[in-house]
Amino acid sequence: MPIHTLKLKTTRRTQLVNVTQQVQQAVEKSRAASGVCYVYVPHTTAAIMINECADPDVASDLEGAFDRLIPFEGPYRHAEGNSDSHMKSVLVGASQTIFVEGGKLLLGRWQGIFFCEFDGPRDRHLQVKVISKQASFPR
Repeated sequence: MPIHTLKLKTTRRTQLVNVTQQVQQAVEKSRAASGVCYVYVPHTTAAIMINECADPDVASDLEGAFDRLIPFEGPYRHAEGNSDSHMKSVLVGASQTIFVEGGKLLLGRWQGIFFCEFDGPRDRHLQVKVISKQASFPR
């Protein structure tokens, strides 16, 4: 399967966007029954994480925690005014790997995939690549 690009539009400076369904749709388009799904953020002020998605307060709490841990204002040297965004994205990371079985993402009961915006609002991209397990040949 080629790389599938999801287009996202964020509305706040710090925002966690649940993208689980969009990533699952990319898996379904790939027709992979078994394999690995790679999710990658090609931005230096955004990230991708897996965390609880059943209670939206968890995402809200995480947004607040990131902003308290690394405040917008600080003694930063980077002149663009988004040093905090770069630091937050480094803490979370630019990619996640999820197993695929039975054509479904193998996430835990409460887990979801979140695009993490740290320098919004912006138009963003999220890349998804599914690698299907190849049939093995008898020896």
